[in-house]
Amino acid sequence: MPETTVVVGGGLAGISAALRLADRGHQVTLLERRPRLGGRAFSFTRDGLQIDNGQHVFLRCCSAYRWLLERLDVTGETVLQERLDIPVLSPDGRSAHLTRSRGVPAPAHLGAALLRYRLLGLADRAGLGRAALALRRLDPADRGLDERTLGDFLRAHGQSDRAIDALWGIIATATLNIGPDEASLALAAKVFRTGLLDSAPAGDVGYAAVPLGRLHDDAAAKALADAGVDVRLNHVARRIEPGLVEVEGPQHGTSTLRPSAIVLATPHPEAFIAAPTLAGSQASAAAGLGTSPIVNVHVVYDRRVTDLEFAAAVGSPVQWFFDRSASSGLAARSPLAQYLAITVSAADTTVTENNAKLTGRFVDELAALLPAARGAEVLDSFVTRESQATFRQSAGSWPLRPGATDGPDGIWLAGAWTDTGWPDTMESAVRSGITAAEAAAGVSSGERLELAL
Repeated sequence: MPETTVVVGGGLAGISAALRLADRGHQVTLLERRPRLGGRAFSFTRDGLQIDNGQHVFLRCCSAYRWLLERLDVTGETVLQERLDIPVLSPDGRSAHLTRSRGVPAPAHLGAALLRYRLLGLADRAGLGRAALALRRLDPADRGLDERTLGDFLRAHGQSDRAIDALWGIIATATLNIGPDEASLALAAKVFRTGLLDSAPAGDVGYAAVPLGRLHDDAAAKALADAGVDVRLNHVARRIEPGLVEVEGPQHGTSTLRPSAIVLATPHPEAFIAAPTLAGSQASAAAGLGTSPIVNVHVVYDRRVTDLEFAAAVGSPVQWFFDRSASSGLAARSPLAQYLAITVSAADTTVTENNAKLTGRFVDELAALLPAARGAEVLDSFVTRESQATFRQSAGSWPLRPGATDGPDGIWLAGAWTDTGWPDTMESAVRSGITAAEAAAGVSSGERLELAL
């Protein structure tokens, strides 16, 4: 008889764990409390458009997430830049590009872009390279770095507040979902070294060319079914103990599963509710991780207001915006219209704002960045929120992240909040699922899936 495993949670961690276990010959049941797969990277329908709840990107260095795209057979439904190019806009009309030079090895591949970065003065630009080299000398595996913040490190290496806001914070806030003055230096070192400084092509930006639900729900459901995984949506794991999962579903009420192994792949607040025994395990410290919110403001115009696929912004609460006209279906329905989605990370104050106030403010802010938006009619605007989008990736958070094997015997832990060595991203979620699955399956080091950085 094959080993039976229950995976609790149908986000990217749970999907990855279930597929890896099924590929290893396990009989797998996946439980998801929502009526869909994909966790916090999902889509919904509004007025006939397919809306992503948030704007999720990946980088060329995200080998685990790219493995999942291949496993789901959806790589062709994503875009990956041939060469890193991030447009950066300012309300005063200035702009710059963070781009890598062709044929130049790291870290010199960013040198020309930093010297030409017109959003900073000459004095600030002159010091950017020294700070970049100092970041490159850091070891992300050095736990001592977690005791410091990125902001402290940058100031100690000659970076002004303006340089931190107008350059370093663009990347750090978006990837860590917390400001540089709170962010763990260890996690920031991982972001900057792996994503930008160690390999020239590593930072090329990728994103979905279709609604996220097409990738993380539809394609994932098919891949799981083809692998023989029993996927049960709308099923809540009410109680989890080693060897026992009490489930409540829409058809059969409450039932009890008795698997050989359990992979708990939910966000950490949910994990401690469903599995109270975590509080008595080595994973107990994770209860103190905290969370950080992300807010997205969506604006549909009657005409095109920019030719940019995406851009970052400085001197504006619009941190990033993305053109989702094609992926949402708007371009096919109304070719002259344009739909922009704004992402606000580290949204501790923004997340509680009134919807009307938020949309009005951000429509004005887009108009300040994009002159063509000033005369355009807003056909629709709305807000989506993830109040617990990520764990709080502050200095001192590393000791709170458990490993896959730190749960009670028979329960393996997965989720971007676990200790993957990566920040709370789609890459971290997939890595955690693979790690937990291989630990639960007793896979030896020689048989593990190798994910090159």
